[in-house]
Amino acid sequence: MSTLETFNLNFNSIECQIPKVIGSLINLRELRLRGNKIIGSIPLSLSNASRLVTLDISYNSLQGNIPEGIGNVHNMKLLGIQYNQLMGSIPFTIFNISRIEVVVFTGNSLSGYIPNGLCNGLPILKGLYLSDNKLHCHMPTSLSKCSQLQILSLSENEFDGPIHNEIGRLSNLQLLYVGVNHFTGIIPQEIGNLMQHLQISGNKLIEYGHDGLVSTKCDVYSYGIMLLETFTRRKPNDFEGDVSLKKWVNYSFSRDSNGRSRCQLDNTNE
Repeated sequence: MSTLETFNLNFNSIECQIPKVIGSLINLRELRLRGNKIIGSIPLSLSNASRLVTLDISYNSLQGNIPEGIGNVHNMKLLGIQYNQLMGSIPFTIFNISRIEVVVFTGNSLSGYIPNGLCNGLPILKGLYLSDNKLHCHMPTSLSKCSQLQILSLSENEFDGPIHNEIGRLSNLQLLYVGVNHFTGIIPQEIGNLMQHLQISGNKLIEYGHDGLVSTKCDVYSYGIMLLETFTRRKPNDFEGDVSLKKWVNYSFSRDSNGRSRCQLDNTNE
């Protein structure tokens, strides 16, 4: 058993606890116990499996806290413990595993907050799944340092504060799920051009252009404003200074004595 490198018992009907002896398998690289009926807690001895690259114990009935020692497994690339019954805070030591690429904690009862310096020690993180927990506080300000991040899922928690503009620097980001939280402020314009899937409903966010002002200094507009550009054939920088949407529409669609709109007259004279 000491030479065992892969231990895969996914999707069986195993009803037991994870044996403490698992930590003595010094050559173990993959431990996959997904989709069973495993109970009890995550054994502290797992922190001794220093060569472990993949730990997937998702879809079980594990309880208790995530051991601090998990952060000592420095070769870890995938850490999946989603859909268990784990509680407590996420050990900050996990955010120092520099080789980790995917962290999946969805569907537990984890509380506390994630540190502002989350991405300082995770240079190659590609997927961070924290949805459906009880996490709170603000979105980390260091997210832009996770330059390889492709999926960020924070939905169904208790996060608050703004969604930072820095998230627009994540050029590889494809999915952003932050719905059903308490985020406030204006939706950053930068995120609209980045990803394929964006889910932000269930917050207290405000879309750009909400106050009726269109700035001539901005070159990114909300969808509604782009529609107005299409129908009126006018751009905000056709006017001097900041113009309200109401004045923009009234000017563009008002009629002259012959029943023609002003925008039609302008196009005729071009």
